[in-house]
Amino acid sequence: MKHTPKNRPVLIRLIILGAAAGTLLWGLCEILAEAAGLPFSLSVGPVGFDLYVVSFFIRINPGTFLGLASGVLIFNRI
Repeated sequence: MKHTPKNRPVLIRLIILGAAAGTLLWGLCEILAEAAGLPFSLSVGPVGFDLYVVSFFIRINPGTFLGLASGVLIFNRI
C-alpha cells in the first residue's frame, strides 16, 4: 500500500502495534534467557510522560525498533 493522507491512520496503527508487540516479545525473551541462566538486559527507560492524571511509560529495547520496522513492512505489503 502506498502512503497517502487517506491511509495514514492505518500506517500509524501498524507502527504502534508493531512497536508494542516487539517490546513485549523482547521482554519475554529476556525473561526466558534469565530463567535459563543467561542474564542480560538491553532495555532503556522508562521513557514516557506524566500528566498527573494520566501517565504512560515504556521501556525501549531492540524489540521496539524491530517492531517499528515490521509495522512499516506489513503496511508496504498490504
